[in-house]
Amino acid sequence: MSNHSFVIDPMLAATASIGDQLRIEGAEAHHAVNVKRVQVGEQLDLLTGQGRRLVIEVTATDKQGMNITVLEVIDEAPPAHPIGLIQALAKSDRDLQAVESGVELGIGAVRPWQADRSIVRWSGPKIDKALAKWQALVRSAQKQSRRSFEPTVHPPLGTKALATEVADLVSGGDLVLLMHEDASQSMTQLVTAWSQQANDSAGVWIIVGPEGGISPSEVEQLTAAGAQLVVLGQHVLRSSTAGPAAVVLIRHLLGQI
Repeated sequence: MSNHSFVIDPMLAATASIGDQLRIEGAEAHHAVNVKRVQVGEQLDLLTGQGRRLVIEVTATDKQGMNITVLEVIDEAPPAHPIGLIQALAKSDRDLQAVESGVELGIGAVRPWQADRSIVRWSGPKIDKALAKWQALVRSAQKQSRRSFEPTVHPPLGTKALATEVADLVSGGDLVLLMHEDASQSMTQLVTAWSQQANDSAGVWIIVGPEGGISPSEVEQLTAAGAQLVVLGQHVLRSSTAGPAAVVLIRHLLGQI
């Protein structure tokens, strides 16, 4: 069984070496000791969210935190061809379900999209609160999946601003896929052809619409900006499952799984 994972301050881990004796306090340490009930002698993974993983052994615990010994320091390289999810806001937390599963399956970034047909609307003070909820969910999913990199949560965009971003992504060499049930292009064919000529830093972005679908105007704006209209398969998926299903297929096509 793999070790439990907790996120720590990157500054604390920056100079850590094998054999170091460290003191860990704060919210994550409190959670480890008082909620997860970690025991002396137990081994844990401490993650910076920036690619460094410390494998440690707990040597002492108290209500404020724990003392540890560093057993291993692992610096992981980010994956080639990172995958991002542009997820339309959706009702019944289906957008959150998509984000959580996407993180566990390997996305490196996520952006909320205020689509024309999104029933859920973010405005005013609600934006910061909702974005913080997405960020907390992403961190939780990162720890659950034992990932050393924490995916980036970008601020929300409306369709006009998203089209501008899509144009920038495409001009930089990224592949942007707009999932649509009426598309005729195969995701498999597009990703395979793109991967044969793309440099390692170029990424793939998946755009998923809300429960009411993507409006014709949005399709026109996003494809004009360079997004490729694609279909995943013969079945129409919910907003909560379309993105994660696409992530699995794309990672397979890119040789990441």
